[in-house]
Amino acid sequence: MEIVEKEEKNKYITVAYKLYAIENGEKDLSEEATAEHPFQFISGVGMTLPSFEEQVKDLKAGELFDFIIPCDEAYGELDDEHIIDLPRSAFEVEGKFDAERVVEGNILPMMTQDRQRINGIVVAVTDEVVTMDMNHPLAGCDLNFVGSVVESRPATNEELAEVARMLSGDGCDCGCDHGDCGDGCGCGCCH
Repeated sequence: MEIVEKEEKNKYITVAYKLYAIENGEKDLSEEATAEHPFQFISGVGMTLPSFEEQVKDLKAGELFDFIIPCDEAYGELDDEHIIDLPRSAFEVEGKFDAERVVEGNILPMMTQDRQRINGIVVAVTDEVVTMDMNHPLAGCDLNFVGSVVESRPATNEELAEVARMLSGDGCDCGCDHGDCGDGCGCGCCH
């Protein structure tokens, strides 16, 4: 009689990596998660790109990886429909236009109509509108991840409960406002 090990569906995985964005044959370092501040996620709950998870979920601590995720399996192609004009009044703080933060090239936290947090890049500012690019910053790029697994183990019930709380809309307690806080908080919202 053969004994088949049950595959662990939910693993707590931390990885250190360098992410290179490949666009038009050019390869640029886009992001780095160090061993001191690794990227942390729980597999099987949709916290990261499915193609990324598939590549690292069966690796053990200390194992190296170097793989490319094609654009269509990452953040897709750039979509012109995601470049939108918003009235300047949408960027007012206490009745005044936020000219300090709303400048061309800045990334601003935004919220969709269904209260989902997303980041947008300021493309242009005129007297009437602010043009925002709501595409993911890595849209249109193939992604090359080079790194190693720091830790891989079954997720605890407490970790799974925290993910369930976060996914239910109770928010993130790390204080990173869903940006790249870099504190290794493990909230899953930072990437």
